[in-house]
Amino acid sequence: MSANDPDSDEDIPVEVDDSGEDRDARTRIGEGADRAVEEFDRGIVDLLAWVLDTETRARIYVYLRQYPGSTSEEIAAGTGLYPSTVREALAELHEEEKVSREKRENEGAGNNPYAYTAIAPSELVGGMVNQVQDELNTVINLDRYIGEDEGEPTEPISITVDDTGTGTDVDGTGGRDANEDADADAEG
Repeated sequence: MSANDPDSDEDIPVEVDDSGEDRDARTRIGEGADRAVEEFDRGIVDLLAWVLDTETRARIYVYLRQYPGSTSEEIAAGTGLYPSTVREALAELHEEEKVSREKRENEGAGNNPYAYTAIAPSELVGGMVNQVQDELNTVINLDRYIGEDEGEPTEPISITVDDTGTGTDVDGTGGRDANEDADADAEG
């Protein structure tokens, strides 16, 4: 179909790619959407690699959030990682309580592999809070640690995670506004 085709019901712009083939707008939009999803997924994996220490562990975590109850073989096939790499990372993640596992019952004779499920993202972040908070307070107290200030170390940074889905608790109010704070104080 061509944009110049008088029998066409649609007026779709067509361009010619490097190979000389026509590409309509739908194809180009689909390719753009695929790139956007891929870039989004890449951004999530990069962020999780910081949280989980490696890209391998991040890819496994994302896969398990999409497909809970997967075996190591299924994860390897779905992520493109080597099975031995997946098994090693799963053992570490399980030891760190970032994934849970239970035996999957197979019908008939044979081995019953473990099925893995990743913890919720809010739990993952909650587990990092103390570590990040301590590191930020260390930076704030740097002068004290290098002997430039004789005062006692302070811990001005306190991070809380609001996993109720109402937003981030930045101001320490638990996501409440000033009127709710006043109501809570009045109640007791």
